[in-house]
Amino acid sequence: MRFMMLMIPGGYAEAAPDVRPGAEAVEGMMRYNEELKKAGVLLALDGLHPPSEGARVSFKGGKPVVTDGPFAEVKEVLGGYWVIDVRSREEAIEWARRCPAGANDLIEVRRVFEMSDFPEDVQKVAEGFGELKS
Repeated sequence: MRFMMLMIPGGYAEAAPDVRPGAEAVEGMMRYNEELKKAGVLLALDGLHPPSEGARVSFKGGKPVVTDGPFAEVKEVLGGYWVIDVRSREEAIEWARRCPAGANDLIEVRRVFEMSDFPEDVQKVAEGFGELKS
């Protein structure tokens, strides 16, 4: 089963564009990433720049509206993610627990939909979907 582990760093919603993690934090995270890789469960990972460099596209009445970051109304934002392939939700949670996250960070663990999770009629409509993925 594939799961996403979504890193939500405390205070990142207000972070300045030039904020970067320090060497000690990066070193701990690299060791953790290496553990995931050695265990054969890591499929993908990335870190994200702060919301102050981002934009949101909302659809008001079906029309796209762009809002530049930072986003005042948001308290928790995504700072990075891992995609892992494990046997169970419990195993995914165990990997999240092992992360060297900061004192006010949060990791949300979410299962990724597989086509087999959908009814047959939806699978038929989505034929060829696998070819869209890289």
